[in-house]
Amino acid sequence: MEGTYKYSYKTGESLSNALSVYNTGYQKCEPGYQWGPGVRNHYCIHHVIAGAGYYEVHGNRYQLEAGDTFILYPDTEVKYYADQEKPWEYTWVGFEGADAGILIGATDFSPDRPLIRRGALPDLEIRRQLQKIYEVKGSDYESAAAMTGALYTLLSVFLHYAVKKEPIRDVQMTYVRKAQDYIQLNYSYPITIEDVASYVGISRSYLFRSFQVCLKQSPKEYLTDFRIQKARHLLRETSLSIAAIAYSVGFENNLYFSKAFKSRTHMSPSAYREVSVGESSKGFNLSR
Repeated sequence: MEGTYKYSYKTGESLSNALSVYNTGYQKCEPGYQWGPGVRNHYCIHHVIAGAGYYEVHGNRYQLEAGDTFILYPDTEVKYYADQEKPWEYTWVGFEGADAGILIGATDFSPDRPLIRRGALPDLEIRRQLQKIYEVKGSDYESAAAMTGALYTLLSVFLHYAVKKEPIRDVQMTYVRKAQDYIQLNYSYPITIEDVASYVGISRSYLFRSFQVCLKQSPKEYLTDFRIQKARHLLRETSLSIAAIAYSVGFENNLYFSKAFKSRTHMSPSAYREVSVGESSKGFNLSR
């Protein structure tokens, strides 16, 4: 169709773990032009410049027009397509990184409502920041830093105009609970805090700060405490060897397990078992 166009840029290897641009561009679509059904492995924000189109996700169908903004969440099946009569023109930026979920979680986007209607955001400012990201594109460190900086500025606009203004502590508690769920399911494996942070979708440093704020301890301390709690149960209730128990709760080094156990209970694993078994026997001594 005459007058349609597409300008896009896709970065190579990510140069920042916290936040980095994956791709960016503009497109004026043909009538009915469609992407999907499919999934992306990153976040992608689209801002409609002109025309109209449709976005389908989670069984919902949204009609979108100039000034509306919608987001694609990672690993979520979506479909979006241009209107037949007045096909849309939009600009977009795809991005990823450990801090991406944190920032999007503090905006008015949500998986249940992945769009922001015209009027809720300053249209020209959104366009300007998206254009800036495209203008500074490049594969070297300087360009990558410039794109990330422009992306942070764009996201700050969404944060500034967010209605929900979710308190930071509430956001952190959400991540802590997700980390706790992961630890409680996987403590018996040799998982690391990096594994936990990767599962939650945030940086290791932000996970540490969240645990300190919400639980007054580090994620490593929580993981070790949980493993020791499970080890105490096994020492009381089973006849497994100390080495087998250490391995069963995620410690690959028996000596380190004994040291961690003693630091928390003030007894060695064998002494704890002896005391626990002795107390249990006294409780069920029917000859007394």
